[in-house]
Amino acid sequence: MNRFGKAIVALLILAGIAIASMVRFGNGTPKPEVAPIPQPVETAIAPTGLAIPVAGVRAADLIDTFGDARTGHVHGALDIMAARGTPVVAAMPGRVEKIFESGAGGHTVYVRSEDGRWISYYAHLDGYAPGLAEGEVVARGAAIGTVGYSGNADPAGPHLHFEIRAMAPGEAWHQGRALNPYPLLTGR
Repeated sequence: MNRFGKAIVALLILAGIAIASMVRFGNGTPKPEVAPIPQPVETAIAPTGLAIPVAGVRAADLIDTFGDARTGHVHGALDIMAARGTPVVAAMPGRVEKIFESGAGGHTVYVRSEDGRWISYYAHLDGYAPGLAEGEVVARGAAIGTVGYSGNADPAGPHLHFEIRAMAPGEAWHQGRALNPYPLLTGR
């Protein structure tokens, strides 16, 4: 085999190693991890004990977007505007129940509370905290990703789409009844 043939074989082997080493999940697409997020992440704690899920955001910075009209539906979440790459943290302790790629929500994470009664949902992430995995137990304030605009979000307005859902026994991660996070995070 000539030098050109050996070079092609070497490139194919390196490409195979790179592909094999990529973290894969769900539908087989690469898991979009972000650079390590510094710990601890500074986050405000609401009067209810929930962490405001975007680093550096205070209750006074929040705007109530729950119930706003959207194309074809009513918005069942709070949009927290922040620069792309700002750390997103778990609002409450729990277990990562689902890491999901959604056409609308983009890179998403669902965390079920320790008692199973609540789901906190984080969407439009730029990427996930390195090593975040389904089944992982996370503490309140633990980094889970960064703010982005994945899914159907506008790149001109990166934000975290944050939901809290009340869960009945036996309901799956994508079910539940949406509650307005605004009063829970602001005490208003």
